[in-house]
Amino acid sequence: MKRLFILLFFLFFIKHTYAREDNQNSVFGVLEFLHWNHSWNNYKYAKEEDLKKTVSLIKEIGVGWVRFDFLWSDIEPEDNNFDFGKYDKIVEELTKNNINILGILHYSTDWASSCGRWNCPPRDNQLFIDYVKITVGRYKEKVKYWEIWNEPDSGIYWDYRYQDGLKSYCKLLKDVYLAIKKIDPSAKVLNGGLSSLSSIEKLYLNQAKEYFDILNIHIFESPLSLGSEKRIFSSAQLIYKIMERNGDGGKKIWVTEIGCPGVRSKRVKNWWMGKNPSEKEQAKWLEVVFRELLKHPAVDKVFWAFFRDCKDHFKNGVDYFGLIRWDFSKKPAFFALKKLISSWQN
Repeated sequence: MKRLFILLFFLFFIKHTYAREDNQNSVFGVLEFLHWNHSWNNYKYAKEEDLKKTVSLIKEIGVGWVRFDFLWSDIEPEDNNFDFGKYDKIVEELTKNNINILGILHYSTDWASSCGRWNCPPRDNQLFIDYVKITVGRYKEKVKYWEIWNEPDSGIYWDYRYQDGLKSYCKLLKDVYLAIKKIDPSAKVLNGGLSSLSSIEKLYLNQAKEYFDILNIHIFESPLSLGSEKRIFSSAQLIYKIMERNGDGGKKIWVTEIGCPGVRSKRVKNWWMGKNPSEKEQAKWLEVVFRELLKHPAVDKVFWAFFRDCKDHFKNGVDYFGLIRWDFSKKPAFFALKKLISSWQN
């Protein structure tokens, strides 16, 4: 009996160890706002059962990675007053379902912001570093990939008044990178996903080459635009050429946001790239996106934005980027990605 128990335990250990390794090697990810439980997002995950439902569907589809925010304002709403309750639940739910996490460390908490708002850089980098150190230290056994800010080259997410060609951001990136590596040398750090390919060169001009392990970029095209399919692969080629030119060709590329709306109603206000695609057009575009980007050997992972629709947050087609609707019903894109992942694994 004892030998049988040992054998069963060994087989269980081997099975789950290899499952974790296989899932970490998955090239498929999604962006989902699992931390959203605020008035400005219609309390998207106010109910724990909704979090569990979404994670269950992510597991069903076979995605290996989820990207979400570890918001500074949630975690440290007041100076030196930390609250990880929400994030403990999210991390636990994902890890027990064998889903890897890309954690975004960002936006400013109001009391530490240069302008008193979330989208301005911190008034003192050390305040941000203190939050990073405590957060990374808490989750270092479960979260090994960290992204520093989101779209720091965009005036929406790093206020226009503080845009300086990424100089200030790269200084923050350097300080945070060094702090994370002291806490967890095995952690991997990504630059904040850039909104423009032209911003990649700015990372190198500001001497940030040594302070990110993976090049992180966002690519958006409309499937209804002539030549968009060709531009997807061309974007990957251009990104890698810039990296090679700067002696950084050994790094991998993660596309942590790419997607488009999938809407049922023509009454939905158009997204920033024009006419909203239908749900069927969204599903076809998803297949194109993953196929074209993953052709390039340097592209290691692609994250679809997002997994679940939002409700009147963006007030246009962006609310319908999800693979599932607000009510958790599945769109054609859900089945398209599920089929793609299944065929990829086989």
